[in-house]
Amino acid sequence: MSEIKVAGRYAKSLIDLAVENNTLADAYNDMVLFENVVDKTPELEAILKNPIVPLDKKTGILNGIFTDKVGALTLTFFKIVVSKGRSAILFATAKQFIEQYNKIKGIVTADVTTATVLSGAAKEQIVAIVKRELGANEVIVNEKIDEKLIGGFILKVGDKQFDASIASGLNKLKKEFAA
Repeated sequence: MSEIKVAGRYAKSLIDLAVENNTLADAYNDMVLFENVVDKTPELEAILKNPIVPLDKKTGILNGIFTDKVGALTLTFFKIVVSKGRSAILFATAKQFIEQYNKIKGIVTADVTTATVLSGAAKEQIVAIVKRELGANEVIVNEKIDEKLIGGFILKVGDKQFDASIASGLNKLKKEFAA
């Protein structure tokens, strides 16, 4: 079974358990923290994926890092996953958890690439359009700057992309003139 499927199942189990214990928001914050820590510390992911490192040592490392920062449910979840020999998928599980949580709560992530920094009004317009078109409750905007766009923007939400950049328009004109 693929890592993403297994991670998705573990994430679903944690979501169900968190809902049952009325700690879903806390578990979400814990998974975001875990994902950020692993992103900033690739050595931690390497340790978790290394089959040579003993399971009790992995559990000890996770306890040492996260004991005062995450809830008891999350710590217990880490311990269970590691004891099952599945520590290699903890990072993928955190990502899957965040994705599933966002789906439950109607939170959508929009990646906006522009040539310059977005103004507050432009950002609000993008949020309003995405909310209206996708029926989202909340929109998280990730801004990227690419000066090659010249102007305009590229909006990507999930697997959909809308390209309203000047560079794209110029490329289309160039192809039309070439034909």
